[in-house]
Amino acid sequence: METNLPDVLEVLYQDEHYVAVNKPAGLLVHRSRIARDADRFALQMVRDQVGQWVYPVHRLDRPTSGVLLFGLSSEAARHLGLALAERTVRKTYLAVVRGHPGPRGRVVRPLKEPRDEPVDDAEPDDRQSRPAVTLYRRLAAVELPVAVSRYPTSRYALVALRPRTGRRHQLRRHMKHIAHPIIGDRKYGDPRHNQFFELQLGCRRMLLHARRLAFRHPYTGAPVTIEAGLDDGFATVLERLGWGPLPC
Repeated sequence: METNLPDVLEVLYQDEHYVAVNKPAGLLVHRSRIARDADRFALQMVRDQVGQWVYPVHRLDRPTSGVLLFGLSSEAARHLGLALAERTVRKTYLAVVRGHPGPRGRVVRPLKEPRDEPVDDAEPDDRQSRPAVTLYRRLAAVELPVAVSRYPTSRYALVALRPRTGRRHQLRRHMKHIAHPIIGDRKYGDPRHNQFFELQLGCRRMLLHARRLAFRHPYTGAPVTIEAGLDDGFATVLERLGWGPLPC
């Protein structure tokens, strides 16, 4: 899964307290016992690039690309971590999904922490559901004259997603819940449509990208907006679907 990862990460923002990079799809934020195949991690790469310890402010799933923010001290990371908990940090993602969701919508569905490894069905499940809210906006849509499933045509949409809470795999699970799974999602997506994008469009990644992160700087009070461009693979898919330049 680490094929073609860069040796150096693109720095999107840096000051005396924070540094943000454009994380490529396939790169883990830090070491994980469930991904023993990985030998490169964003945390160590950023640490080596800036020449000091860094502290994650938030996480991105391994297959998700985009804005990833670190504090240059544990205190700086904690300040923005509190802002995230208080929902004063605005995060915007781009995703390609199956189907045509409405122009705008809200998904309100509590989520349990997902399990990383299979467990016996007879084992008691003591995980607690926590509130989770996602806002979405449809940016573009297309209908292709291709029968990927039982229908004679296949519909896809580009959506902007704004999580109002920060549950693990929230966007992926919420989009699946409303029957518009994210393309390329091997855990929550539709294998038939994933395969179509891989074979016909050359897309071998999950089409979820952390496009923008906006917050008020904890130390200066100034508004900060950090944006991450799309990688060539994601951008090529949008072009081939006729969506051209990003509409947001």
